[in-house]
Amino acid sequence: MNKYENGLRIREAVIGKEASQMVTDSLADIAPILNQKTLLAFDEAEERPILTMQQREMITITSLLTQGDTLNQIRIHIQGALNVGLSQDEIVETFIHCLPYVGFPRVLNAISVAKDVFNKNMV
Repeated sequence: MNKYENGLRIREAVIGKEASQMVTDSLADIAPILNQKTLLAFDEAEERPILTMQQREMITITSLLTQGDTLNQIRIHIQGALNVGLSQDEIVETFIHCLPYVGFPRVLNAISVAKDVFNKNMV
């Protein structure tokens, strides 16, 4: 298995096959190299076992929260955080912890996205 195939395997395990295919499809006609770069990032994460995938997804959702205007990505990675074993409470607490550092608007936006993702998982 090459690095791209392994990255795809990991990405599908983390964010789900449907979301992974959406990433591939959304980039296919404009920037397929970006899809390959994301696959390499997932492959590299497995090669660097110092952090668990849970820790990596917690860092990812935190980073996306602090940037703001990352709706699509934060939605995918909240689902990814759930997929790798973070609980809803851990995700919410991660966002709440960011409040004094990034402010109410970004935290409230992230909580709103999390609520949508959590509700879709309950159906």
